Amino acid sequence: MVQVFVTGGTFDKDYNFITGKLYFKDSHLKAMFERGRCKVELDVKTLMMVDSLEMTEADRQIVEHNCRRADSSQILITHGTDRMVHTARYLAEANIEGKTIVLTGAMIPYAFGSSSDGFFNLGTALAMVQILPAGVYIAMNGRCFNWDNVRKNTETGFFEELD
Repeated sequence: MVQVFVTGGTFDKDYNFITGKLYFKDSHLKAMFERGRCKVELDVKTLMMVDSLEMTEADRQIVEHNCRRADSSQILITHGTDRMVHTARYLAEANIEGKTIVLTGAMIPYAFGSSSDGFFNLGTALAMVQILPAGVYIAMNGRCFNWDNVRKNTETGFFEELD
Protein backbone atom coordinates (compact mmCIF):
# COMPACT_ATOMS: atom_id res chain seq x y z
CA MET A 1 0.00 0.00 0.00
CA VAL A 2 1.16 3.54 -0.77
CA GLN A 3 0.49 6.18 1.88
CA VAL A 4 -0.41 9.52 0.29
CA PHE A 5 -0.18 12.69 2.35
CA VAL A 6 -1.78 15.89 1.07
CA THR A 7 -0.26 19.18 2.23
CA GLY A 8 -1.83 21.59 -0.25
CA GLY A 9 0.09 23.61 -2.80
CA THR A 10 -1.02 24.64 -6.27
CA PHE A 11 -1.99 21.00 -6.89
CA ASP A 12 -5.18 21.43 -4.86
CA LYS A 13 -6.04 25.06 -5.45
CA ASP A 14 -9.35 26.08 -6.97
CA TYR A 15 -10.12 29.26 -8.88
CA ASN A 16 -12.66 31.81 -7.69
CA PHE A 17 -14.18 33.15 -10.90
CA ILE A 18 -15.55 36.25 -9.15
CA THR A 19 -12.40 37.43 -7.33
CA GLY A 20 -9.88 35.83 -9.66
CA LYS A 21 -8.00 34.37 -6.71
CA LEU A 22 -6.85 30.84 -6.00
CA TYR A 23 -8.02 29.17 -2.81
CA PHE A 24 -8.22 25.78 -1.09
CA LYS A 25 -11.46 23.86 -0.77
CA ASP A 26 -10.93 20.08 -0.90
CA SER A 27 -8.14 17.91 -2.23
CA HIS A 28 -8.48 16.67 -5.81
CA LEU A 29 -6.28 13.61 -5.19
CA LYS A 30 -8.97 10.95 -4.82
CA ALA A 31 -10.69 12.13 -8.00
CA MET A 32 -7.37 12.20 -9.83
CA PHE A 33 -6.55 8.63 -8.85
CA GLU A 34 -10.03 7.51 -9.93
CA ARG A 35 -9.84 9.38 -13.22
CA GLY A 36 -6.40 7.89 -13.84
CA ARG A 37 -7.85 4.39 -13.26
CA CYS A 38 -5.27 3.75 -10.55
CA LYS A 39 -5.24 0.19 -9.28
CA VAL A 40 -2.54 0.70 -6.63
CA GLU A 41 -3.79 0.28 -3.06
CA LEU A 42 -3.70 3.77 -1.55
CA ASP A 43 -4.42 5.47 1.74
CA VAL A 44 -4.96 9.19 1.09
CA LYS A 45 -4.82 11.47 4.12
CA THR A 46 -4.98 15.27 4.14
CA LEU A 47 -2.53 16.68 6.68
CA MET A 48 -3.06 20.34 5.79
CA MET A 49 -4.03 22.61 2.92
CA VAL A 50 -1.40 25.35 2.77
CA ASP A 51 0.58 27.17 0.16
CA SER A 52 4.18 26.06 0.61
CA LEU A 53 5.28 29.70 0.97
CA GLU A 54 3.20 29.73 4.16
CA MET A 55 4.36 26.31 5.44
CA THR A 56 5.95 26.58 8.89
CA GLU A 57 8.43 24.41 10.77
CA ALA A 58 5.48 23.18 12.84
CA ASP A 59 3.79 22.08 9.58
CA ARG A 60 6.95 20.22 8.54
CA GLN A 61 7.00 18.53 11.95
CA ILE A 62 3.46 17.31 11.31
CA VAL A 63 4.57 15.87 7.96
CA GLU A 64 7.60 14.21 9.56
CA HIS A 65 5.50 12.78 12.41
CA ASN A 66 3.02 11.26 9.97
CA CYS A 67 5.79 9.81 7.80
CA ARG A 68 7.38 8.16 10.85
CA ARG A 69 4.14 6.62 12.08
CA ALA A 70 2.88 5.50 8.67
CA ASP A 71 2.54 1.73 8.38
CA SER A 72 3.57 1.88 4.75
CA SER A 73 7.20 2.13 3.68
CA GLN A 74 6.08 3.93 0.49
CA ILE A 75 4.99 7.54 1.02
CA LEU A 76 3.90 10.06 -1.60
CA ILE A 77 3.48 13.69 -0.51
CA THR A 78 1.74 16.37 -2.56
CA HIS A 79 3.32 19.72 -1.82
CA GLY A 80 3.63 23.27 -3.09
CA THR A 81 6.58 23.67 -5.44
CA ASP A 82 8.07 26.83 -3.93
CA ARG A 83 9.24 25.14 -0.71
CA MET A 84 9.20 21.49 -1.77
CA VAL A 85 13.00 21.24 -1.66
CA HIS A 86 12.98 22.68 1.90
CA THR A 87 10.57 20.02 3.11
CA ALA A 88 12.49 17.27 1.31
CA ARG A 89 15.67 18.40 3.08
CA TYR A 90 13.84 18.52 6.42
CA LEU A 91 12.55 14.97 5.98
CA ALA A 92 15.92 13.64 4.82
CA GLU A 93 17.71 15.23 7.78
CA ALA A 94 15.11 13.70 10.11
CA ASN A 95 16.55 10.28 9.20
CA ILE A 96 13.28 8.43 8.73
CA GLU A 97 14.69 4.96 8.09
CA GLY A 98 13.27 2.28 5.83
CA LYS A 99 10.85 4.51 3.94
CA THR A 100 10.74 5.77 0.39
CA ILE A 101 9.32 9.30 0.41
CA VAL A 102 8.53 11.07 -2.86
CA LEU A 103 7.29 14.67 -2.96
CA THR A 104 5.49 16.06 -5.98
CA GLY A 105 3.42 19.07 -6.92
CA ALA A 106 2.08 21.15 -9.78
CA MET A 107 2.76 24.52 -11.31
CA ILE A 108 -0.82 24.77 -12.61
CA PRO A 109 -3.83 23.72 -10.49
CA TYR A 110 -5.58 20.47 -11.38
CA ALA A 111 -8.82 22.50 -11.44
CA PHE A 112 -7.52 24.19 -14.62
CA GLY A 113 -8.06 20.94 -16.51
CA SER A 114 -5.80 19.63 -19.24
CA SER A 115 -3.34 22.52 -18.90
CA SER A 116 -2.33 21.27 -15.44
CA ASP A 117 0.91 19.34 -15.04
CA GLY A 118 -0.49 17.78 -11.86
CA PHE A 119 -1.69 14.54 -13.45
CA PHE A 120 1.67 13.89 -15.08
CA ASN A 121 3.63 14.67 -11.91
CA LEU A 122 1.32 12.56 -9.75
CA GLY A 123 1.69 9.55 -12.04
CA THR A 124 5.46 9.93 -12.10
CA ALA A 125 5.61 10.16 -8.31
CA LEU A 126 3.34 7.15 -7.84
CA ALA A 127 5.58 5.04 -10.09
CA MET A 128 8.77 6.27 -8.42
CA VAL A 129 7.61 5.64 -4.85
CA GLN A 130 7.03 1.99 -5.76
CA ILE A 131 10.44 1.32 -7.32
CA LEU A 132 13.01 3.53 -5.57
CA PRO A 133 15.01 2.42 -2.53
CA ALA A 134 14.45 4.06 0.85
CA GLY A 135 15.24 7.77 0.80
CA VAL A 136 13.72 11.15 0.01
CA TYR A 137 13.06 12.25 -3.56
CA ILE A 138 11.28 14.89 -5.62
CA ALA A 139 9.35 13.87 -8.75
CA MET A 140 8.61 16.74 -11.11
CA ASN A 141 8.56 17.30 -14.87
CA GLY A 142 8.88 13.59 -15.68
CA ARG A 143 12.08 13.24 -13.66
CA CYS A 144 12.95 12.04 -10.20
CA PHE A 145 15.66 13.78 -8.19
CA ASN A 146 17.52 12.99 -4.99
CA TRP A 147 16.51 15.50 -2.32
CA ASP A 148 20.02 16.97 -2.14
CA ASN A 149 20.56 17.39 -5.89
CA VAL A 150 17.58 19.43 -7.04
CA ARG A 151 16.30 22.96 -7.24
CA LYS A 152 13.33 24.74 -8.69
CA ASN A 153 14.51 27.08 -11.42
CA THR A 154 12.37 30.15 -10.74
CA GLU A 155 13.11 31.58 -14.20
CA THR A 156 11.89 28.54 -16.17
CA GLY A 157 9.48 26.98 -13.63
CA PHE A 158 11.15 23.58 -14.03
CA PHE A 159 12.95 21.43 -11.50
CA GLU A 160 16.55 20.60 -12.36
CA GLU A 161 19.66 18.97 -10.98
CA LEU A 162 22.16 21.18 -9.21
CA ASP A 163 25.28 22.04 -11.17
